[in-house]
Formats: sequence, C-alpha cells, structure tokens
Amino acid sequence: MKITLRVMRQAGPDSEPRLVAYELVGISEDMSFLEMLDVLNEELTERGEDPVAFDSDCREGICGMCGIVINGQAHGPERTTTCQLHMRSFKDGDTITLEPWRASAFPVIKDLVVDRSSFDRIIQAGGYISVNTGAAPDAHATPVPKADADRAFEAAACIGCGACVAACPNASSMLFTAAKVTHLGLLPQGQPEREARVVSMLQQQDAEGFGGCTNIGECAAVCPKEIPLDVISTLNADLGKALVRNK
Repeated sequence: MKITLRVMRQAGPDSEPRLVAYELVGISEDMSFLEMLDVLNEELTERGEDPVAFDSDCREGICGMCGIVINGQAHGPERTTTCQLHMRSFKDGDTITLEPWRASAFPVIKDLVVDRSSFDRIIQAGGYISVNTGAAPDAHATPVPKADADRAFEAAACIGCGACVAACPNASSMLFTAAKVTHLGLLPQGQPEREARVVSMLQQQDAEGFGGCTNIGECAAVCPKEIPLDVISTLNADLGKALVRNK
C-alpha cells in the first residue's frame, strides 16, 4: 500500500500546531496502525528528523493510551482502540489525517500525545471507602443481584482512553465519569459514600474544564468498550438523590 499521512505536529504545549504530510510506500494491510507509525518513525530517524510522538503501552486494546483522532474520528473508522486498528481498514492511495485528542482538559504534550491526568483527578475525587468494614468477608457472603453485577461489570469496562471527550462537540467527560459512578454505585462496597462520591467527582470534572453534556451521544458511539449512554442517566439519578437529601 501507498498512503499519505497528514500528521498534526506540535513541538510542545506552547508551540503552534502544523499539519505535515508524509508519504509511505510498501505498507502491508496486515500491519496494525501503530506498526505503520513505527515504520514512519524509523524513516524519519534515518533521515535525521524528529519522529512523531504518539502514546501507547499494551497494544492489546486494554489501556487506551493509544488514542488518536484519525480522519476526524476518535480511534479511527473501526469501533476499537487505535492499537487494534489495522491498515486493512484503509485503501491503497488513501490520505489519512492524524490529530491528538482536542480538549482544554487534555493539553497537548507533543504531537499526538496529550496529558489525560485530569481523568485521574476525577477518580481521586471519588475518594476511598472510609467506613470500617472489618475483616474481609468470605467470597459471595454478600449477595449481589445478577442484573446489578452485570451492569457494574459493563460500566467497569471503561479504560479511560478519552475517546468520549474527543468525540463530544462539548468535550464533555460525562460518559467516563458516569461509568465510574455507575460501577461503584451498584456494588455493596460502594454504598456508604455513594452520594458524596457523585457530587465530588462532578465538581472535579467541572474544575478540570470539561464541557457540559447535552445528550448528543457521540461519546457512546465511539467508545471502544461500548459503555452504554444510559450510565449518564444513572449518574443523574444519583446526583438528584444527593442534592435532595443534602439541601
């Protein structure tokens, strides 16, 4: 395959971004998208040019660090993580534009790498379970209804990649925050501070500069782990209860 890459290059957080075109030939359709970027960087290094900075770790679709906006779509044309995207999803002669996640709460570090530590601070705002739980209970000592267990597991699948923020016109992180709130709120150990948790996490979300949710649904449409949109309804229900009880 022969492809043209248009990559958003940015030397640092305060530098001006610019689109730079690169041509690659001999790309196999069996390559992963990140392997293709490795080929590009090998060529740039051989020419004495600065390689394109991009983030990745597991390359198995479980950590989400690889997130890139590809031709205007978070993670690209397939509903998967960027590292699990393969070049067979593109055609010979294609032009592919690569950009980082664009959100004020995700400042660019360099090129395609952004700082997503705002997600960590939202999780930290949820706090720990502070009540004395005593000794560890025996396995299955506390029954959890299967519907609740399944829903909690579904929400817990969120890997915090940030595709929801990148896809949302408002750069909202509501799907991410709602997934964390829903996961904890459905389990027995999440009950003691359920109401305080949702309030604290939403306050931190706002403090980080994420936009508000207007129920557009782009977040769920691009989520590689298929977190359902209605976890936001669960968050809103928990928030409503917390506000009513703490007037």
